[in-house]
Amino acid sequence: MWVRLTNLTALGCLILASAIAAETQQKPSERSIDFEQAIAKTLVSNPALIAFGYQVDAQRGRITNASVRPGVELGIEVENALGTGVFSGVDRAEATLSLAWVLERGKRERRMDVARSGLSLVESEREMKRLEAAAETARLFLLSLAHQAQLDIAEEAVTLATNTVAAVQKRVSAGRTPKAELARAEVELSRARLEREDWEHRLRTSLRTLAAQWGESGPGIERVEGALAKLPELQSFALLLARIDQNPMLQRYLSEKRLRQAELRHVEAGSKPDWRLTVGIRQLQQTDDQAIVAGIEIPLGASKRNAGRIATARADLARSEAERAASRVELEARLFALYEELNHSLHRALTLRDDILPRLEGVLSETLQAYQAGRYSYFELRAAQNDALRARTEAMDALIDAHLNVVRIETLTGMAVTSPTREQ
Repeated sequence: MWVRLTNLTALGCLILASAIAAETQQKPSERSIDFEQAIAKTLVSNPALIAFGYQVDAQRGRITNASVRPGVELGIEVENALGTGVFSGVDRAEATLSLAWVLERGKRERRMDVARSGLSLVESEREMKRLEAAAETARLFLLSLAHQAQLDIAEEAVTLATNTVAAVQKRVSAGRTPKAELARAEVELSRARLEREDWEHRLRTSLRTLAAQWGESGPGIERVEGALAKLPELQSFALLLARIDQNPMLQRYLSEKRLRQAELRHVEAGSKPDWRLTVGIRQLQQTDDQAIVAGIEIPLGASKRNAGRIATARADLARSEAERAASRVELEARLFALYEELNHSLHRALTLRDDILPRLEGVLSETLQAYQAGRYSYFELRAAQNDALRARTEAMDALIDAHLNVVRIETLTGMAVTSPTREQ
């Protein structure tokens, strides 16, 4: 089955490793889950994603706040009153009722640009979180599937050990083998059962950890559903490299660059001083006359006081571009390493599945027959069994590694790197 992560979704091919050489199908149960269901539940119910959603809501609130214009100020001023001499009363008082407001000269638009760019950055980070959550779910699903496969192999080891005890018992009863061999066989059976119990515990733990990806805290699932049908057919490294700019981290840097540019424009706009306009009516008590008063206040030297903020904003913009360039180089190196690891794990899986494992299974069959005929010793039989079981485990590990590398590569590139078209 295929593992494919493209932006927010993942489709894929996973392993049911009890049958490395042939695909086996399991009937789904009420407490089982497949890969697509696990990804979908994660994207809807992952606790970290739900919590991050409030950051988006908060940034939308900042946009609303940035769009608010400065309020109009109402002023009342009284002059020439309650003094001394002829100004001791209010007969010569002058009262002024005025309205004042600030002309921001484009700063509101720049402020809104910063808030909108901040929302774009937060949304990019949310998409990163969603992809990371999907990739982590894919990893945990594969881990659970691997533990499930290891449990199947452990069950097979118990079956082999049980059959060996029966075979040794027959030879002991016939007087052809000392009882010490029976004791060794029974010890191996006990060890196989302990190994099986170990994998049962590990499987329960991995399933519980997987379920936590969608906020489930209780024992919800008992198994994962997946089967091996075909192995991935690789795209060329050049094609993958061409898609590296789709990496969510690099996309986030683009959003951050837009934010830094908006911040620079906002700071540059701050070099223009705010103009404060005042218009009002003055009441002159001595003559009972009224007059219009108006004024404008223009701060001086604002551009010099803002030079440091402009230099800081420009440095932040340059740093963001430099960090993106450095991250791209690092991602290219990681992509190459993963591509090589994927090729290697696929080669290992094919060699083990198609060459080594069939030979060892043949050796095991012949050795068992020879042991029953008295031509081989117990130790030779155990060696053949161990070789076959180890090859099954190695083949399963190689397949798991291959699919994990597929997940990692698709997370880096945002594209499908495999095509389910080639029969292996």
